[in-house]
Parts: sequence; C-alpha cells; structure tokens
Amino acid sequence: MSVHYTLNLRVFWPLVTGLCTALVCLYHVLRGSGDDRAEPPDGADSGFPLLKVAVLLLLGYILLRCRHAVRQRFLPGSPRLGRHSTFSPKHFREPSLGILLESYYEHEVRLSPHVLGHSKAHVSRIVGELVRAGRARGSPGPIPGGALALAFRGDFIQVGSAYEQHKIRRPDGFDVLVPLRLPPLVALEPRSLGAEPALAPAFHGCFVCALKAPPGASGGHWLRDCKPFADGFCVDVLGRRHLSATMVLRWFQSHLQRSLATVRYSLEGRCRVSLTPGGLEQPPTLHILPCRTDYGCCRLSMAVRLIPAVHLGDGVFLVAPPPPPSPVGPLSELPGGLRTDALWGVNTARQEQKLLSWLQERAPPGACYLKCLQLLKALRDLGARGLDPAAATQWGRILSSYMLKTVLLAVLLREGAPVQGWDEAHLGERLEELVQFLRDCLLRRHTLFHCVLGPGGAAAEVGPLPKVLREAAPVDLLAAFDRHARELAAARLLSTWRRLPQLLRVYGGPRYLARCPPPRSQRTQGFPEDEP
Repeated sequence: MSVHYTLNLRVFWPLVTGLCTALVCLYHVLRGSGDDRAEPPDGADSGFPLLKVAVLLLLGYILLRCRHAVRQRFLPGSPRLGRHSTFSPKHFREPSLGILLESYYEHEVRLSPHVLGHSKAHVSRIVGELVRAGRARGSPGPIPGGALALAFRGDFIQVGSAYEQHKIRRPDGFDVLVPLRLPPLVALEPRSLGAEPALAPAFHGCFVCALKAPPGASGGHWLRDCKPFADGFCVDVLGRRHLSATMVLRWFQSHLQRSLATVRYSLEGRCRVSLTPGGLEQPPTLHILPCRTDYGCCRLSMAVRLIPAVHLGDGVFLVAPPPPPSPVGPLSELPGGLRTDALWGVNTARQEQKLLSWLQERAPPGACYLKCLQLLKALRDLGARGLDPAAATQWGRILSSYMLKTVLLAVLLREGAPVQGWDEAHLGERLEELVQFLRDCLLRRHTLFHCVLGPGGAAAEVGPLPKVLREAAPVDLLAAFDRHARELAAARLLSTWRRLPQLLRVYGGPRYLARCPPPRSQRTQGFPEDEP
C-alpha cells in the first residue's frame, strides 16, 4: 500500500502565523538594539508591518477552514435508505459522504508512516537484544542444559497488522513470534483437530503434538534418553507423550524474565522495559517506555506481545497459548482423552503476508483494498460505541481483526485476483461489498473458512505448506458462535452501516464536519433497522 503525507491545515496555518510573528519580533529587537538613534520622521514606522501580516495570515487560515465547511454545507444530502434497500450503491455516490470518509480516514484511521516506521525499528532493536540474551543464557528451566535443553532459536518473527500495512489507530501494539529450538533427540508429530466430530467447533483450529523418535533412533533408548524432557514439558494423552503448550509457556515467561534482567542495564539510556506475565491464557507482554533523556521525535509507549512458537516448516508455526476455547468461557473437559494444556494454536502469518503481497502485485496501481480493510475495522469500532462491556467484548470477538482480514481475502479471491474496480474512485462500493459479504457470513448465507487450513486454502497458491496443514479439515471461523450472537452482530453491523454518515459527522476528523447538519431526510426520518 502506498503511503503519503497530507497537509494538516489545522496545524500548518497557526504554526506559520506564530513563526512569522516570532521572526518579525526578532527583527524589531535586533533593529532596535542596533540603531536606537534612528527615529522615523513624522512618527512613521519604517519597520515591517507586523499587525498587517498577522491579520492576513489569520484571515487566510479562517478562509481555508470555512471553505470546507461551506462546501460541506451546500452539498446535496444522501437519500434515506428504505427498509427494502439495505445496500444501495447510491448510498456512497454522494460527494458529502466521500468527504466524510476521507476526512475520517486521514484524521482517525491512517497511521503516520514516519511514526510507525520508528516504532517498528525501536521494537526490532529491543526484542532483538532480548532474544539474543535469551539464546546466550541457554535453558535454566526443568532441564539444566545439554542436548535436551529447550532454548531460543535466536531470531524473531514480526507478525500482525503493523507489518501487513493495515494497522489503524495508534502504533503502540505489536505481535512478535519467538521461535523455540527443540532438543535434537526430540521430533514432533503434529495433528489437526479439525476432523474430530465430538469436538466443539471452537477447537477445530487447534493442534496437538505427540513426541516421536527422530529417524535412526532406537525406540527403547530414545524413550529413556528423552525422559527428562518429557517430564518437564509434556503431558500424557491417550498413552502418548504430547508437548504441553501450558508448560512451554510457563518456561518461556520465566526465561524471558531472566533474559530481561541481563539486558535491562544496557537499555537504561534508551528506554525503560518491563515484562507482564500473561498467565496461562495470554502470552507475556513487553512494555517499552521512553526515557526522560530520550529526545527522539517519536516518544511512544509500546506493548509487544511475545509469543512462543514451534516451527512446523515453510514459515508455519504452532503457538502457545491456543485461541480461547469457547466464546463464553473455557470448557472443563474435552472428549477422547484430550487435555486443554496439550492444545496448540497455529500461526500462518507468513503465508498470509505472502498472499497479500501476491495480491498487491496483481492489483492495479493505487488499489484501495487495504484501505477498505482499515475502514472496515474503524466501522467495527464505531459499532462498539454505546455497548455494555460484555456486549462489546462479544462484538469484538465476532468481528476480530483476523476475521475482517479473512473477509477481505475471501472477497478478493472469490472471482480471482483483483484486476479492476479496486481503485480509489470505487472505495465506497468496495467497502459496501465487504460489509454485505460479512453480514451474509454472519447469517450463514456464506461460510467464512480459514484462508490457509484445509485443501482449499488460498495461501497454497503462493507457496508450499506443511503436509499437516494441507491435509487438515477446513475450519469455519464463525462456527464457534451461536446463532443468536451472530444474528445480533449482523443487526448491529447493519445499523452501524446505515448510520455511518451520522457517526462520521460526530466522531470523525475536524470539528467543522461535526457541526455540519445531516441531510434533511436524515433529520426528519430515523434509520429503521432490518431484522436479520
């Protein structure tokens, strides 16, 4: 996605006025100190007309602000959306709504590429030093060291929206995978749970990893030699030892604390760092705070989630902990002898990044699909306003950022790679298409599958996948939510979409947009909500 800077008139003109005033004052001070004898005849002031310049600059600033307000005031309003015209293409053809969208995107959604670049570079330096220190320390956990020690591999993988160019709001949250190195005597046999009929749908995207002897190892000797590692990091499932995500996460958090103590002194001159353990349900979070002596241009407080990962091959990782087992709470028992502490999640961020890059190469110049994804996230945030905490949490889980990204990929790949229709001129129509497809998925008119898992995974088109992923059953991302929750989310999504001009006027961009009255049809008639 191409990024560019835009001139913020609310800051530019006051800054120019203040700078010119300061220069004129400095001119008068230097001139007065240099020649106190000079007295203009007849009381005339031969100096620079300070008052006139300041007034002209102020008038220019006011005229530029009023130009947008007058233009917005006299543009024709959007026609009211009737009950039987939920998604009307004319809804986004009105110039006034286009101005609202662009203003909201520039002032509330788009991140400064300069600030985001500085933040990512700072995170990369700090996490790099921490991971290198962790690798040098070895494994002080249940196994003292040697051939059966669990350790850091020495690198880290930056994942998430900040590295896929569709992050919104503040650049203060990042996700980083920290790959772990297994002992040479330990090999894994991963298995997908997507085809388990008695398993709850929320667990279909999880994996279990049984230990197995590496090629050429003797079974009896291998079991004896591998016993210290199995006792420290594995649990018994159906008579076989499986790598435990809970035990690995507990070791990972303690090892990070020790590594942080090693590098904290060397980081004192640049920032203050602290680590918050995530327990058994969340990965630990590294907090990076700017120092008082740091006079850099981007002094931000950042939170970095450090996620332990086991490499399966071809850029695919198993991560701990797995996704939340149920939208309403953890299940107390799993069928078939499975245990919750043996479940792992899968991270296919590398494949998804390749897929987005592949689409960007095939798309026309200036394609706006990433911008549509950012606006779709902003629409979700607008829909969460006014909800109680429990409802807001449910809303955020159903319309998670990963869910919205999968919606975009499904729409882009539904009829092949995008060739036309995704330029800036069709931004509103494409956003409308995403909202309509998401609503249909919530109402089960379409099925929203994981974009990588299963034989129909789209990411297989741009790179190889491990065999266990190719043979996994397709995973329906919305199957974990009951019908009532999905219908409520669909109704809320539709209501937010239909009130979008009003919401953008209230919450978006410069305050002069909020003062502009809505179209007459919206002032006299409410927005009826369709039942899903």
